[in-house]
Amino acid sequence: MKVTIYDVAKEAGVSISTVSRVINNTGRISEKTRKKVLKVMETLHYQPSMVASALTGKRTRTIGLIIPDVANPFFAEIARKVEDRGRELGFNVLMCNTDNNPETEEMYLSLLKQKSVDGIIIGTTTKNYTVLNELLHEHFPIAFIAQDIPELAIDVVRVDDFLGGYQAVSHLVSLGHKKIAIMLGNLNRTSDKDRLQAYRQVLQENGLEYDERLVIYTDYSMEAGKRAAFELLRSPQKPTAIFACFDSLAVGVYQAAKEMGLCIPEDLSVVGFDNTILATIVDPPLTTVAQPIDEMGRQVVDLIIREIEGEKNMKQRVILPPELIVRHSTKQL
Repeated sequence: MKVTIYDVAKEAGVSISTVSRVINNTGRISEKTRKKVLKVMETLHYQPSMVASALTGKRTRTIGLIIPDVANPFFAEIARKVEDRGRELGFNVLMCNTDNNPETEEMYLSLLKQKSVDGIIIGTTTKNYTVLNELLHEHFPIAFIAQDIPELAIDVVRVDDFLGGYQAVSHLVSLGHKKIAIMLGNLNRTSDKDRLQAYRQVLQENGLEYDERLVIYTDYSMEAGKRAAFELLRSPQKPTAIFACFDSLAVGVYQAAKEMGLCIPEDLSVVGFDNTILATIVDPPLTTVAQPIDEMGRQVVDLIIREIEGEKNMKQRVILPPELIVRHSTKQL
């Protein structure tokens, strides 16, 4: 028979409310009583029901995390850092993968709320403004990571994407490249929008032509990067360098170049973005813009837990600096 909170209270010789206060770490309880209750819980192998706690207005100490593609190393690393920090602070993390599908995302937003999570961290290019506004109206804790919706009052932790894009393209220009292509996802993401803006500004500042044919929109997979690279490298306006706005896209460029008999960086310079594990395992190692993934994961969890715990009433936008990591995928012309 399953052990209940009543069994714990009876064995410890205390009230049910006292056991509840120990479980939820609320109220004033002597250290002696707290240790006694915890000892009984351990002896009886009692596991508190988080759902039951939620139904009585208590916290479940659970955070939902919605990401677009767990197969993308960047989001996989984000998920790991969020989970690690959550566990460190006593919170479980439920990860949901949307495969970049808005309907799946909307379903997860509703499902996580039904599961009584204490808050939700979102890393997707969401357009579910109606659902988000409903949650915000209810003062439900929400935070964004690696993404932003400037028109909404929300907590955000992201990198300075404009600066990262500026560093990447400036590096290629400094090496003498004039025909530089950019591969990005879609302009619904603030990150892609900012990186494209930086690309255009660097070209303008250096007197280089902005050619729409060198701007390729795709999804973020390696296969998409490969297809896009084939398209670029077989076109009349074949670039000498490609700025891929995700490391996964850059790896796709590597694959296409190899199949076409091209050498990196001798025939084509490539710069990525994220500095995931992919950047160090490809040959040659990839020059890329590093996002501070550890710090992003730590700060977004800290922000949402502070809101869950009622320790803050102001929304924060944390924008962290990127760093260009120069390896061996770029070369002077």
